[in-house]
Amino acid sequence: MAEMVETYRGTVYPWHCDHMDHMNVMWYVGKFDEGTWNFFSMLGVTPGYLRNNDRGMAAVEQRIAYKRELHAGDTVAVRTGAIEVRDKAIRFVHEMRNADTQEISAITLLTGVFIDTVARKSCALPGIVAARAREFIISYDLPWQDR
Repeated sequence: MAEMVETYRGTVYPWHCDHMDHMNVMWYVGKFDEGTWNFFSMLGVTPGYLRNNDRGMAAVEQRIAYKRELHAGDTVAVRTGAIEVRDKAIRFVHEMRNADTQEISAITLLTGVFIDTVARKSCALPGIVAARAREFIISYDLPWQDR
């Protein structure tokens, strides 16, 4: 089994916080999204590859568990690992931690489908991408009952 890999590192800014003085949910999703694109790049699914081959990735499912609040000034790190690699899709998990305390702030599980952007249909992951994704498969204790 592989280890999770860091895919994002950043800071919580005051404008990321809501009226309750903690990072708003939209920013968790945004930071996870940045981690997603860094992860895909590690797999060879770069913006150039997608543009040059009329391909794309579509998120078809996302689930988030919020564990601890983040506040302005906190630094965060997102680590990522693959849970499952199928013919046309990949399921992966991001774990967001407060970089100073190492406490888990949030966990998200996503399913992304590889698509032909001209036909607007799912298609098979390239063999090299699927093989690389399998190198990132981890075992992860997801926080939901219905795993």
